[in-house]
Amino acid sequence: MNQPLILLSSVTKAYATAAGDYLALRGIDLRIEPGEFVAIVGKSGSGKSTLLNVITGIDRASSGEVLVAGADLMRMPAAQMAAWRGRTVGIVFQFFQLLPTLTALENVMLPMDFANLGTPRERRARALALLERVGLADQAEKLPLALSGGQQQRVAIARALANNPPLLVADEPTGNLDSQTAEAVFELFVELAGLGTTIVMVTHDSELARRAGRMVLVADGQIVG
Repeated sequence: MNQPLILLSSVTKAYATAAGDYLALRGIDLRIEPGEFVAIVGKSGSGKSTLLNVITGIDRASSGEVLVAGADLMRMPAAQMAAWRGRTVGIVFQFFQLLPTLTALENVMLPMDFANLGTPRERRARALALLERVGLADQAEKLPLALSGGQQQRVAIARALANNPPLLVADEPTGNLDSQTAEAVFELFVELAGLGTTIVMVTHDSELARRAGRMVLVADGQIVG
């Protein structure tokens, strides 16, 4: 059998507060196969963003097993986590988080620069190819503020794909977009999943979520559907 790209078993995550420990995740079991497009939905405070942070190694689970792309994140030293994430995970944020003083092209090149992948010429060529893939090659030399919200999000997606990660995670990627642009971003995710990229998307948009390959409903730190 194929190994899952993501395997979570009995995962809990507790945060210390003045009132005592707050349990954000309560015994999560989740298996995601390579190439799946999974939407995680739930109300604010349900634990879905914490779940995403555990999968990406941004947060370490308090207990349980977290295996992602063959790596045991519960046992990985913190010093190795950033390098692992740079190779393995592309992250798309709700507010784009592009560096405002860099052009679209330079923003897409940034992950390759950090990982020291290829020569500068090769990085530039790949970044241009990725911008072409998201329909923005003609905007390569523009700064983020000269782009619309939808264009900035597509640049962010190109940047997340820069190091050819097997996993793309997106936290409310359409939350700040109009319905037409949100649809275009969603269709891009569908296309990427069809090409073999595993996509995990947190969203409040239940209509979009139903069109993903699988929908996971989170409530009170547990998967309930």
